[in-house]
Amino acid sequence: MTENSGQWERELVTKLATAALKEQRRARLWGIFFKLLTFAYITLILIMAVDWKSADVAGGKKYTAMVEVNGLIAPGTDASAEKITTALQAAFKDKNTQGVVVRINSPGGSPVQAQTIYDEMKRLRKKYPEIPLYAVVEDICASGGYFVAVGADRIFVGKASIVGSIGVLMNGFGFTGLMDKLGIERRLLTAGENKGMLDPFSPLDEKDKEHVKALMGDIHQQFIGVVREGRGKRLKESPEIFSGLIWTGQRSVDLGLADGFGSLEYVAREVIKAEEIRDFTITEGIAEKFARRFGAAAASALAETLLRSAPALR
Repeated sequence: MTENSGQWERELVTKLATAALKEQRRARLWGIFFKLLTFAYITLILIMAVDWKSADVAGGKKYTAMVEVNGLIAPGTDASAEKITTALQAAFKDKNTQGVVVRINSPGGSPVQAQTIYDEMKRLRKKYPEIPLYAVVEDICASGGYFVAVGADRIFVGKASIVGSIGVLMNGFGFTGLMDKLGIERRLLTAGENKGMLDPFSPLDEKDKEHVKALMGDIHQQFIGVVREGRGKRLKESPEIFSGLIWTGQRSVDLGLADGFGSLEYVAREVIKAEEIRDFTITEGIAEKFARRFGAAAASALAETLLRSAPALR
């Protein structure tokens, strides 16, 4: 009886000690987590304060406002119409803006997004006639990128820049031959005789093909109209100008697709006469990046803490 009693007491003490150790470990982990959280919060506040101070660094000095159109012009990208038009509005509205430069390095994208940016450029030029708007092309300004560029007062390029591609493209694939070889049967059910148009697993219907070509033709004519409107008499039209071909920056000047050669810095210094450049492009700031990354890290740390303490909670 005494021996059993002593064994039971030892087991009880062992369990109590183990539980205490687990509780201490859990408390220590939570303590570390909340200390990190507090440190991160203070750091975030300091970074936001630095960002705020840097935004007002220009004081009353005039500068060249710059907005970048970089990459694919499409919803959800850095070159979306929403981001570009918002940045342009801020650039024109700023009282210290001497001139605005849209720096373009884009192969094109959505005609709707490009049209929206072009229309906003026209509106802002009319609203702020005293502020010039220029486009500066870096490596490539093709298709939708050029659609945007013609909304500027003047277009500057590099001699080796790629410019043009005034056309419309729609592509896809057809798998009917492969399906025949593999013995695969396509079972497509639609409500509406044209609902399955351009289905890649069905034979291409000539009527569908003609309809899409007409649709692309309409968009192409809209593009051509914008180029003619934006470039006016500077454009030296030829049968090839709207054929979808691309040219070097040097050739684009000869064709009237661009006005001259120059970088962002050149245009700011020599054309706008405001050498200091302020970037109005909408991108994630340091504080936003830190907050997003810290949010993911905090969630990971919390999950790890819960997993480690889980045996003690059960």
